[in-house]
Amino acid sequence: MNVSKKIVLHFTPKAVDKPVVSHLIRDYGLDFNILKASISPGEEGLMVMELSGDQKAYDKGIKYLQESGVEIQALSQDVTRNDTRCTHCGACITMCPTRAFSLESKTRKVEFDNSKCIVCELCVRACPPRAKELHY
Repeated sequence: MNVSKKIVLHFTPKAVDKPVVSHLIRDYGLDFNILKASISPGEEGLMVMELSGDQKAYDKGIKYLQESGVEIQALSQDVTRNDTRCTHCGACITMCPTRAFSLESKTRKVEFDNSKCIVCELCVRACPPRAKELHY
């Protein structure tokens, strides 16, 4: 059975210098898509990724990450749009690094593709009418 999950990896200063992602591919046959990363050598790091593969390999890969000193957090947050508040101003479009927001050319309304969202919260802060909401 295949699984695909979005997770957040928190690297300690010791774990930052380990090639943990390459081990996920080579040793466990997992696929990944890095959605956001901020990692500095010798300092702490953060990576948001979608990790997918066979369920057993996924579980072994997660165990490997934990044993390597990487803290794992499920991406259990979700950004939603309150359609009654949204004025379709487009502020979210310019802020979104993954292009989860787009302008529909005919209606001139902002469309939201939640599957592209990495919950970076930039749209939440940028939205003038506060139509973007964070759900846990």
